[in-house]
Amino acid sequence: MLFSSIIFISCFLPIVLFLYYTIFSFSLRVQNIFLLVISLGFYAWGEPKFVFVLIISILVNWIFGLAVSKFRMDKLKSKITIILMLIYNLSIIFVFKYLMFTMENVQYVTGLDYKIPKIVLPIGISFFTFKAISYVVDIYREKAEAQKNPLNAGLYITFFPQLLAGPIARYESFADQIQNRKVSFDDISAGVCRFLIGLSKKVLLANNLALVADKAFKLLGTDDLSLAMAWLGALCYTLQIYYDFSGYSDMAIGLGKMFGFHTEENFNYPYISKSTTEFWRRWHISLGSWFRDYVYIPLGGNRVGGKKRLFFNLFVVWALTGLWHGANWTFICWGLLYFVSISLEKVTGLDKMQSHVMLRHIYTMLLVMFGWVLFRAENITDALIYLKTMFIPGGAGLVDADAMVCSKEYLGYLFFGILFTRPFAKKLAKTKLAKLKLSQAFYVITLMVLFLACISYMLKSAYNPFIYFNF
Repeated sequence: MLFSSIIFISCFLPIVLFLYYTIFSFSLRVQNIFLLVISLGFYAWGEPKFVFVLIISILVNWIFGLAVSKFRMDKLKSKITIILMLIYNLSIIFVFKYLMFTMENVQYVTGLDYKIPKIVLPIGISFFTFKAISYVVDIYREKAEAQKNPLNAGLYITFFPQLLAGPIARYESFADQIQNRKVSFDDISAGVCRFLIGLSKKVLLANNLALVADKAFKLLGTDDLSLAMAWLGALCYTLQIYYDFSGYSDMAIGLGKMFGFHTEENFNYPYISKSTTEFWRRWHISLGSWFRDYVYIPLGGNRVGGKKRLFFNLFVVWALTGLWHGANWTFICWGLLYFVSISLEKVTGLDKMQSHVMLRHIYTMLLVMFGWVLFRAENITDALIYLKTMFIPGGAGLVDADAMVCSKEYLGYLFFGILFTRPFAKKLAKTKLAKLKLSQAFYVITLMVLFLACISYMLKSAYNPFIYFNF
């Protein structure tokens, strides 16, 4: 079930909120059980057969959490428990996400002829598995206490706003909210507003920009992709993936607030970055910080004796970051692109440079855009062909009719798509003007208009993909 679907907005969410604040409002424990059941039902709506994988993951990691807590004073037993936990969770991801990829590559290298099984990928498996790992490791690090009640552990792992595409909330920040949270009207109001902003990003911007991006990439390999259309498609995909994922994160954060849960930000205007290092401090913050705290720092981080070790640590993190996004060499190369870029920035000091702001911003956005082409392409060959077309015109020449028509029809979406990558709204909200009643009324009316526009678009269009559901 998608957040940006009519059934979620008109049926699921209103009913759940009504029951949560009326029939089940007498007890926080009952509300937690209700949210757990609803979250499992939410997942089963789209993945009924894989809900058992999710339930087993909850129970197994709950047991691991209890074991780590019990063996806290015995370092050897604690470490063995952590190793077994990692083997279990990473094995689950490997089987569902990477087994076919591994078998295909082994078959290609060795020339062996064997049947490769078709394994369906459960939606959100990378997200809820990373949350499960966070649960056990945070207990091991004594940042939080193990949940004696498996239902509470289950609520953390399955909480439906974060279940399918994050943000990857940390257990240490979520644990107290499970048993001690208070909801105010301001929280609910802020949550609704945040949800509507995210919905507008997704439905009005991402979905429309996706039409141009899809058209450009479908022309790949033909003589109908012009240089201008290649650049337009890359630009639209760059904006699409931002508004698609940040829109989902906004909706998830907003939904959390409606139920009294506060989630950390997942995006912070990444397209204003002046280095790729800064870009990854602003993009998918929950994933970047997860790899930093659970992989990079345990490896030694940047507090190591020499640059070789530092580069090795960076290599591991970015290879895993790329691989996390999917079982394809395009994702691995995409991750390694950032490894090379960030390593060079650390060597040259570009990530800390204060001058040449515009040049550094242009360099960063070009690299990010080229990276998204690699990310979007079906394979490495297609990515290289597309990038080549962006600089060397093919049979369609510099500009063709497709580029002209798309530029004209989607000019408004491009304009607002580029405009809202800048934090002017955030800055405006901090001014005295934003505190005026007239400004607040205008804000509410604008959100209502955007909401009606979203509903209208959802009713007439069946095109509503979520990019990060694939990961």
